[in-house]
Amino acid sequence: MPVVAVIGDGQLARMMQTEAIELGVETRVLAASKDASAAQVFGDVRLGDYTKLEDLRAVVGGADAVTFDHEHVPNEYAQLLIDDGVAVEPRPDALIYAQDKLEQRKRLSEAGLPVPAFASIESAADAEAFWDDTDGQVCLKATRGGYDGHGVWFPSSREECAELVEDLLGRDLPLMAEKKVAFTRELSAMVARNRSGDVRAWPVVESRQDGGICRVAIAPAPGMSAELAKRCEELAVQVAEGLGVTGVLAVELFEYEGDNGPEVSVNELAMRPHNTGHWTQDGCVTSQFEQHVRAVLDWPLGAVDKLSPATVMVNTLGGDEDPSVPMAERVIAVMRKYPQAKVHLYGKDHRPGRKMGHVNVCADTVEEALAVAEDAAHYIIHATWKD
Repeated sequence: MPVVAVIGDGQLARMMQTEAIELGVETRVLAASKDASAAQVFGDVRLGDYTKLEDLRAVVGGADAVTFDHEHVPNEYAQLLIDDGVAVEPRPDALIYAQDKLEQRKRLSEAGLPVPAFASIESAADAEAFWDDTDGQVCLKATRGGYDGHGVWFPSSREECAELVEDLLGRDLPLMAEKKVAFTRELSAMVARNRSGDVRAWPVVESRQDGGICRVAIAPAPGMSAELAKRCEELAVQVAEGLGVTGVLAVELFEYEGDNGPEVSVNELAMRPHNTGHWTQDGCVTSQFEQHVRAVLDWPLGAVDKLSPATVMVNTLGGDEDPSVPMAERVIAVMRKYPQAKVHLYGKDHRPGRKMGHVNVCADTVEEALAVAEDAAHYIIHATWKD
């Protein structure tokens, strides 16, 4: 059976491993430590640093495919691995558009896809000009490295905007600005594509945030017209095909009220399994993790049909305090009260706000699934029920 090497030791790599086991695919991981989330479950763990070429070369030798659970591997190193004959997926000429937000905006805009007004910010004067052009509707972003609400700023005045830009540029942080979108909700359109060009699109989901972190994903997005859902899916397919993405792609979207009804604008891209796709583990014929493994090996992709009318995922984010009740007892209590709830844990120590795991619930209605998932996740976090 083939070997897939995964660069990155977080929960996404961990969940890729469990699916790869079922497919008979051998896996190895490059991890920073033996107790990292993915390192706990991989049979072949190589310790190293993904920013060092020698460590990357050591883990990919003999692998049939190499993939990532984050977008931070230096692109020049990924290209050198390709030059060595390694099948790196997604390839650096696609991955750059998940790594660099400004390049992403430029490419999507050139393709005629819906993105907010944006500009490169290289001085306080650039920021002030953009502030004037957008009537103060400014969102500043680090072009690289931001995630889960980090690397994003919303200045409240022209003066604050200029001062913030001077400070951030003084720290050698590359910046861009974009016009804030008055969105009504956030959506995620996810697809998978293999190297041969086979593409599958999952149902569009609604994503609900807490402090910049996805906390809830509802599949399919409630109250969405068939026409808008199709448009979102086609947009995600267009991005995947246009950029030559291999593997899972999440296109995060803002939905807003346009002149003729709901419209969407692209917020972010992620070229890997994504938080908003965790529902597929229990609510879909083929999960995002299995599909990603298939895609990077250029195997045929699986069906993406829903297994129930509604599936809700709720993240278990670490609370302010870690309860004295052991985690195993909390899981057992959830199983006893909600046998339909599926608990997924990442093997991480408690830290406030940290993604410790998630709960998936399938039901006939969104309301039923959401109520159960919220209560179950609350107990996992706090060892108390919501009611």
